[in-house]
Amino acid sequence: MSEDICQNLATVKDRIAGACVRAGRDPEEVRLIAVSKMKPLDDIKTAFDCGQLHFGENRARELQEKMEACDEEQIQWHMVGNLQTNKIKYMVDRVNWIHSIEKKKYLREIEKRASRINRTIKTLIQINISGEEQKGGCEAGDLASVLEYAQALEHVEVCGLMGMATFVEKGNAEAVRPQFQRLRQLRDKHRSYDSDNIRLEHLSMGMTNDMEVAIEEGATMVRVGRAIFGERNY
Repeated sequence: MSEDICQNLATVKDRIAGACVRAGRDPEEVRLIAVSKMKPLDDIKTAFDCGQLHFGENRARELQEKMEACDEEQIQWHMVGNLQTNKIKYMVDRVNWIHSIEKKKYLREIEKRASRINRTIKTLIQINISGEEQKGGCEAGDLASVLEYAQALEHVEVCGLMGMATFVEKGNAEAVRPQFQRLRQLRDKHRSYDSDNIRLEHLSMGMTNDMEVAIEEGATMVRVGRAIFGERNY
């Protein structure tokens, strides 16, 4: 199993590099987030031993448990799933990135909690690029208001946007290219909001089946689970 994870990581990195070549980009511009939800801590440690530093979780409780149980200080933890205000307090002392900010109230809660321990949390504003309600994210028209609110915060950095495209089977990623294009265009349109704590540099988009197209459209973070850890046991 350890060999499988290491080989899978190498394969995913090759896919990222190939997409970057086609797009005329440097592979170093794309950060791989290994999404380890429903997978044991041993799998995370195996991937870490193979050189993987960034790990993402979809559920606050699982993220908290894994952060507390893992003593590898180099690991960067990413919350990539739907947020709940009352769960933010369980992650602010260790989480490095929160990708799924869709409302001002989440920024307000992060600021309150992080200020108490003098931490700064990197965040991404999630946009609903698929139009599917279950995917979460704010509407494009609300982004400016969220960014204006964030400008006054001291313990939150807004580093870009996140989006979840419509699920596609392997080989059908072209169908969601317009969704990735839309997220990039929104990011570029709102670069005027860049300030001391807002730098819209990152685009977190693309998963196992569509990461190449996302990279071609400007992704700086891809969130990959199955291609690294295998199918999940629900």
